[in-house]
Amino acid sequence: MTSPPPSTPRRAVTVLTIGGMTSVHSVRAVFTALTGVEGIERADVSMGQAVVEHDGRATPDRLAAAVALAGVDVVEWREERGRLPTV
Repeated sequence: MTSPPPSTPRRAVTVLTIGGMTSVHSVRAVFTALTGVEGIERADVSMGQAVVEHDGRATPDRLAAAVALAGVDVVEWREERGRLPTV
């Protein structure tokens, strides 16, 4: 009898709307702050927004705390749902 495969963490994408980002420096600061959050696989940061791919451990509260370290605030966040491919 074979054992079931180990459970894999769920993949998630969180989109953050960020207020107070007024310079390239703030974009870099947010990116750097997000790299310290456990579970993040990729972060695309642009003026006023960050799209974060993670394994589910990077909660909105953890992401907001990291962004606050960069001196700006998360105004809004949303989870992106996976979409089935069209055949």
